[in-house]
Amino acid sequence: MRFLHTADWHIGKKLHGYDLLQEQEQAIQQIRQIAATEAVDAIVIAGDLYDRTVPATDAVELFNKWIQQLNLTDGWPLLAISGNHDSPIRLETGSAWFSQSEFYLRTKLAEAFQPIEFPDTQVFLLPYFEPIAARLYFEQEYKTIQAAITDVLAEMKQQFDPAKAHVLVTHFFVSGSSRTDSETTLTIGGLDGISLSALADFDYVALGHLHGKDALKAERVRYSGSPLKYSLSERTQQKGVWIVDVGPDHFDCQFREITPPKDIQLVTASFQELLDPAYYELIQRDAFLAIQLTDRAVIPNMMNRLRAVYPYILQVERQTRQTQTTTLAQPVQQLAPPALFQQFFTKATNETLTATQSDWLARGLAAIKEAEQ
Repeated sequence: MRFLHTADWHIGKKLHGYDLLQEQEQAIQQIRQIAATEAVDAIVIAGDLYDRTVPATDAVELFNKWIQQLNLTDGWPLLAISGNHDSPIRLETGSAWFSQSEFYLRTKLAEAFQPIEFPDTQVFLLPYFEPIAARLYFEQEYKTIQAAITDVLAEMKQQFDPAKAHVLVTHFFVSGSSRTDSETTLTIGGLDGISLSALADFDYVALGHLHGKDALKAERVRYSGSPLKYSLSERTQQKGVWIVDVGPDHFDCQFREITPPKDIQLVTASFQELLDPAYYELIQRDAFLAIQLTDRAVIPNMMNRLRAVYPYILQVERQTRQTQTTTLAQPVQQLAPPALFQQFFTKATNETLTATQSDWLARGLAAIKEAEQ
């Protein structure tokens, strides 16, 4: 069996207030093209289809449009689960007849134990769940998500066909993985995901939740990552999907890159440089930009002037200077407060106090002295 592994579409997500629906549609178009080029047998979406439990109307319309395109028009079986951002109740609406067109959408733990059968592969769809769901299903107490997962996987293994390969699609944090800023931590009362060793009996585990494909280093247990960059911490990540070939005696996994329609970049420059055509004509001005200003002076109307050149600014911060541990020229106790502060300021910023700053310092020290007296 050959399938495409994607996850974390987060349809409807906004980035610092910017609408991403157009970029998300373009990313799905690329996924469709990859699926066609690679001639896959199915498409796996490992959770977080939407960004919110109650998605906006335009997000639902976009999702429905592309699910219909991929499944009904293009004819690919879709194997999908709900993630921690999705509402299982809302997402499952209509799922009773979805399977008639080979759209297998699972949102409940109880649905996870019946595999989707392919000629040489069984696919188990395990949606994100909290321990209470396992308590109700197995009628016993679970103190950790790991304990619940152990029983869930044990029951799945009872359905294994030894003549087939076994694939698990799920949406959890796996121990040893690394996070980014845009991911919601799945920690509730100390419960924090599952161990990698618990997944050893599966020929491939298609994970969702973490947004980087390299979040976990394991040959047969992989995150696809999100199709777009959803935070500044993801700016250096390579986005895309996995093309997985799996069978009883065969395994191969290749990454296919998606080009973000609008990239996220970090720019460090002075205000004057940023407004200089010789500078900004060399960078991607229509990207989502996080700007680090090297200026220290107050800049009137700064954001409006920058947005006139850079329309998609995520944030503007002053560049922080790194200090080094050095030996003071004189022992600290021998320096008067103004001299001590001047020396500290110079070491920290590699600059000297301006006349205005020196005046602030003198007045501040005088006020302290007066209060002490």
